[in-house]
Amino acid sequence: MFAHVAECLGLDGSGWALDLGTGTGAVALSLSGLVGSVIAVDPQPGMLAEARMLAAARGVANVEWRLGEAAQLSAMDLPSLRLAAMGAAFHWMDRAAVARDLDALIDDGGAIVLASGGAPGDVEPPPWLDVIRTVRERYLGPERRAGRGTYTHPAERHQDVLARSSFSRIETAYWDRTITRTVDEVAGLQLSYSYSSPRQLGPDVKAFVSDVREALQSFEPSGVFEERVRTEVIIARRP
Repeated sequence: MFAHVAECLGLDGSGWALDLGTGTGAVALSLSGLVGSVIAVDPQPGMLAEARMLAAARGVANVEWRLGEAAQLSAMDLPSLRLAAMGAAFHWMDRAAVARDLDALIDDGGAIVLASGGAPGDVEPPPWLDVIRTVRERYLGPERRAGRGTYTHPAERHQDVLARSSFSRIETAYWDRTITRTVDEVAGLQLSYSYSSPRQLGPDVKAFVSDVREALQSFEPSGVFEERVRTEVIIARRP
């Protein structure tokens, strides 16, 4: 995916990139070898701490990690950007407002790059996700949590929002693969999601993971869980 982005945008190891909603830095660390410098922004200090550790372990020194939110873009004193990337974070934001703010920051040949697993429903989910959902709802209720409130995925696709912005020349590409995980890997993965994170679960983290493991093992005694996974990238440029 990153090779595709580099080819489309002519990335040559120079210029600035922004990773907005960086989380633990997966996108920022991959971009670090394609541009001169990356500014990676996230609202959660714990995510940034993990990202800094991963960067140090990989010897990546050209990423600046900043605490902040998308709504603060205009006040971040950012340089002219070659691209602004978001990995599965754009749906949390006021998408139209972020696109407007980025129009003032991204250079003439630049782009907004959205990397994700695609929109809900694009790939058929594995049947064992229902098992996990049942356990999650027992701990956290039927609505997906988001911070101190709840979250509903927006009905409008990212491409439709961007089509009304300055970045209306849109290309979408995706790659599908099958991933095989153990029961421990599937159970642990649930803690990486915002709606079942340790922050949401509080003192119930260990009990939640234990119950997920038990439910998964009952569903699939072999302990092997296959899932079709999509990597999608949307590249939005000015006409």
